Amino acid sequence: MTLNATGLLLASFAYLALLFGIAWTTEQTARLRAWVRHPLVYTLSLGVFTGIWAIYGAVGMAMESGYDFVAYYLGISIAFLLAPVLLNPILRISRAHQLTSLADLFAYRYRSQWAGTLVTLCSGATILALLSMQIQAVTLSASLLAPETSPKLIAFMFSLTVVMFTILFGARQRQNAGSHEGLVLAIAFDSVVKIIAMLVLGVVIVFSVLGGFGGLQSWFTFEPSIDPGSNGSWRALAVMSFASALVLPHMYHMIFAENPSPGALTKASWGFPLYLLLIGLPVPLVAWGGQALAVDTSPALFAIGIGQALSLPQLSLFLYIAGLSAGSGLMIVSTLALSGMMLNHVVLPLKTPRDQADIYRWLQWLKRLLIAIILFLALLFHELVGRYLDLQILAAISLTGTLQLLPGALGVIYWRQGNRRGLIAGLLTGLAIWVVTMVLPFSYTADLLQAMQLPVSPSEDDWHLSTFFSLAINASVFILVSLFSKTSPEEASAAQSCSIGALSRPQRRELEATSSNEFIQQLTDPLGNHVARREVERALSQLRLPPVEFRPYQLRRLRDQIEVNLSGLLGPSIARDIVKRHLGFKPVTSEHTGQDIRYVERALGDYQNKLTGLAGELDNLRRHYRQTLQNLPIPACSVGDDGEILMWNHTMEELTGIPADEVVGARLQALPEHWYLLLEDFNSGDDLHRHKHRLDLRGKPHWLNLHKAALSGPDHPEGGSIILVEDQTETRLLEDELIHSERLASVGRLAAGVAHEIGNPVTGISSLAQNLKFETTDPAILETADHIQQQTRRVSNILQSLMNFARTGNHAQANRYEPVSLHRCVAESINLLSLSDKGMGIHFLNECPEDLYIMGDEQRLVQVFVNLLANSRDASPEGSNVRISGNSDGYSAIIEVIDDGSGIPAEQLEHVFEPFYTTKPPNKGTGLGLSLVYSIVEEHYGHIQVESPADTVTGRGTCVRLRLPACEPEADTGNSSPNERS
Repeated sequence: MTLNATGLLLASFAYLALLFGIAWTTEQTARLRAWVRHPLVYTLSLGVFTGIWAIYGAVGMAMESGYDFVAYYLGISIAFLLAPVLLNPILRISRAHQLTSLADLFAYRYRSQWAGTLVTLCSGATILALLSMQIQAVTLSASLLAPETSPKLIAFMFSLTVVMFTILFGARQRQNAGSHEGLVLAIAFDSVVKIIAMLVLGVVIVFSVLGGFGGLQSWFTFEPSIDPGSNGSWRALAVMSFASALVLPHMYHMIFAENPSPGALTKASWGFPLYLLLIGLPVPLVAWGGQALAVDTSPALFAIGIGQALSLPQLSLFLYIAGLSAGSGLMIVSTLALSGMMLNHVVLPLKTPRDQADIYRWLQWLKRLLIAIILFLALLFHELVGRYLDLQILAAISLTGTLQLLPGALGVIYWRQGNRRGLIAGLLTGLAIWVVTMVLPFSYTADLLQAMQLPVSPSEDDWHLSTFFSLAINASVFILVSLFSKTSPEEASAAQSCSIGALSRPQRRELEATSSNEFIQQLTDPLGNHVARREVERALSQLRLPPVEFRPYQLRRLRDQIEVNLSGLLGPSIARDIVKRHLGFKPVTSEHTGQDIRYVERALGDYQNKLTGLAGELDNLRRHYRQTLQNLPIPACSVGDDGEILMWNHTMEELTGIPADEVVGARLQALPEHWYLLLEDFNSGDDLHRHKHRLDLRGKPHWLNLHKAALSGPDHPEGGSIILVEDQTETRLLEDELIHSERLASVGRLAAGVAHEIGNPVTGISSLAQNLKFETTDPAILETADHIQQQTRRVSNILQSLMNFARTGNHAQANRYEPVSLHRCVAESINLLSLSDKGMGIHFLNECPEDLYIMGDEQRLVQVFVNLLANSRDASPEGSNVRISGNSDGYSAIIEVIDDGSGIPAEQLEHVFEPFYTTKPPNKGTGLGLSLVYSIVEEHYGHIQVESPADTVTGRGTCVRLRLPACEPEADTGNSSPNERS
């Protein structure tokens, strides 16, 4: 039963329109884009590997070579089962450096644009046969269903549709680098259609052709009709299938470029082999069903012929749609991947985008043009060569060609000694053998070669021998040339970063650009201002750095990120060349260049849960020592020879108030000025120790001890130093307090001596004054004698105070305290001051209430007010007032002495109670008055405070405020104890 051409074309366009709809809806819908990141969708999208092999090629090979077809599924299944050691390392490298193709990977690892170009040309030449295979399968199946349809028309319409799809959903603007969500979901849908079609066909065959499971068992046991295979081609097919995971453009693109996360690849490592098992199970059933029904088609088209033989046009159409889906999916992804390779490694090295106003749009249209050219070449190859060859031969030609890339791909992760000379020599040798043994025998040149009597003839039985031969020679040349040729330092560094478990240790060198703004200026020449600014801002955003960055370490990170982004845009070789030329380092001035310790720390942090055995123990030891430095109770920092800060521990953060994240990786110049001047001077000086350096921090003086040690040595040739900063502020204050105590002790001893020497004369004076009472009756003389006795008693009290001051902690005894009227104390003090002719124009205003009493020693309190009022008198201008006020506040009496003087400067307020400290001019004061006042007030369990200025409006005057324990006079007796609540 056949279909008409119009119906078949409509069905084909309807299905392809469905794929368009899925892809377009995904691009527009956030929920569908989220589905694309699901591991199941990613696993299904890998089904693009099977192509039309799943529907046609596997059945044809099963009829010709028996169960050898299983090798095609087995090889790649092994590759995915070995994902942790085979695919994951390449995924890590690809994601880290945005390597979207095998050519990018080779160009990065072997540091050679020629390597990338050669891989691109090899992939382009070999993939044409695979694309021709898809076109031929779709054309043959369509001709079988609609014989009147022109095969050329079908091939052309099919290729045109693939071009449109690839351009619309694959060639997007490159600045939006990332997964092609719509394309991925469409390819996953293709895979679902393929597996459902094969499983449905298998079920139909079992129950409609073989008579159910019982008939299937009988057929399998007694009528085996599939040759088990014996020519050894399955080994070559398994190796080619194994290599396909790495070297086929469309597989590299789906596995690595479209990978949503490492976890998705982990699930695909078992999910994809399971998918291949399910899609391969119906293959023997299709072969048996075709034989049982004696289908009159080639074995490869049994899937279509069985539906026709069973008069099930819907089944035939469904299998045709599945084949169309399989072929279109493989062609779309292959063309998209190959166009990117051609753009980065063939076109851009010849034509740089420097003169383009909008590089992104220019690259987009250029890639679209390459897609159309690639599919045109595939269609041309199919018309000239491909349509005359079997599907299996086309697959063999393509896979044996891409197999030549396997030694170089394995060398990326497993062999550091491999270099670009060995790669190119081995690849050219292998490709030459492939052309002679595989391409020429199955092309139009075969007759010419036979006529020339050259030993080259087409053979479908021993192609596997030439496959192993070319691969062995390729690998041998790669190894030998690499061993006997020199590897460049850049290539060795790239090999180190690509090796499994290896850790790159980049040099800590100074960039010529000193800020991110200078990055934009320097990239403007090759990229243009708009693109340069956009790329720098994108890299800053990805690294979560501020809009303007100056720190050297962060600038090195920014440089690396820009190179990675440009690698995804222009390819690794051109990106490396642009960054090297325009974001270069300053010339090395010393033999040893420091290593980027911060980079190593970050990399080791990423490896924290991956290191095992000795490596894990060493990493634990490193973390222990690092934590020891970070938690050291002494502020510490490490500085490189170039002035870059390498370490800044937690105690240093507390001392300086500067977080480590802001300064580590920056130079000392980035510190606040006072810290920069201190550390830079000490680091560049010859002294290893600096003691008691004063530094004012947050308005308070700090005293610091600095110690320095060099980091140079056989294990650290790049130099640098570590600086310890000891905060001696508390020790210095304690020393000052001890010195002050010593001074007070000296003053006490002096006071005791003075009191002892004065005491005897005062006693004599008092005795003489008492004798006058008995020697005269003159009232004036008696009054004078009375005054003399009062003053001698006052002198005796002062001497007693000096003796108490000399005895540390010897306060007046509590039983001497009695209720004292503050009004009377102030009045007596004013009266004593009035005996002097000094300050006669000063008016003292005693405003203390007469009922305000405190517990204390009246003579000592009079001494307090005499000193306070004398100071106020000396500071006040002629004719001004000194006001003494008092009031009660609960259990305390508040007394204020306020003058209208010039006041006391703020910086002197803290020192006015210190012995021998005075604000008066020389020879005008001893500095002991307020010190004595302070001691007496403390003896009375009180508190004294000085405020200046007293009048904030005029800025003049001083207020001395006393707080002393209050009492009620009528309730107290001479034996009352003082009220200690103040």
